[in-house]
Amino acid sequence: MSTNLAARVAKRAQTANVGHRADRGTPPPLVAFVHSMRGEIARALPSHVASPERIARIALTELRRVEHLAECTQESFGGALMTCAQLGLEPGGVSGEAYLLPFWNKQLGAYEVQLVIGYQGMVRLFWQHPLAAGLDAHTVYENDDFDFEYGLAPVLRHRPARGDRGQPTEYYAVARMTNGGSAFVVLSGGEVERIRQRSKAKDRGPWTTDYDAMARKTCVRQLFKLLPKSAELARAVAHDESVRRDTGPDGIDAVPAYVEGEVVAEQPTEHAEATGPGATDGGMA
Repeated sequence: MSTNLAARVAKRAQTANVGHRADRGTPPPLVAFVHSMRGEIARALPSHVASPERIARIALTELRRVEHLAECTQESFGGALMTCAQLGLEPGGVSGEAYLLPFWNKQLGAYEVQLVIGYQGMVRLFWQHPLAAGLDAHTVYENDDFDFEYGLAPVLRHRPARGDRGQPTEYYAVARMTNGGSAFVVLSGGEVERIRQRSKAKDRGPWTTDYDAMARKTCVRQLFKLLPKSAELARAVAHDESVRRDTGPDGIDAVPAYVEGEVVAEQPTEHAEATGPGATDGGMA
């Protein structure tokens, strides 16, 4: 009897070990989901953009690199990935074109993916417009020679200081069109900071790693309100800092969701309030 008991215990332990190895060998749900989306990504990508294999590879790298991203809902991750594919932007922080950030949705009680279009992504989409002739965005420092004036005869003059330029004071973006038109937008450091404070991603992602680029992107985004936009650029502006839950091809033209919540760095606990950890009202940059 003792022999039979020992045999049963050994068999049970072996079965548990096999199951444990199988669990360890099973990829996380979003990893398998990315592999299953290769066909949809291939159909969504513009012809001039990198292969669907590269997009999928970058997405898998982001899943391993960005904390809590692998815990996001499948719908929001797939929606963000499809938006990147349809806009022709790489979904990773290395290129600076787009960022996939985990976002605690306090209404849903789960992580979702917030897509943040980067400065390089906005610039790239601008140059796809047939009327695009030039786009510049710069940081102004306290020792620079800088002056601007709006009105019927607008003026923008910026001469960077030689040597020590001091601290940033303003940011601006200027665009020129092939039909001779031009426009510019100037934002003070305080104005940029107030816009950052309205962003759900204000304390994580590109606002913490690439503040200067995000400040210039904010100017570019404000400038685009004054310019004729291509369909791709209009979609990028609409989906910037949003959550998309529809992975179908028509989801890019639907009104995206802006949900109250917060990009967080820590996993919520069972004792957290129903509104989620560190939740605040979100906004757009």
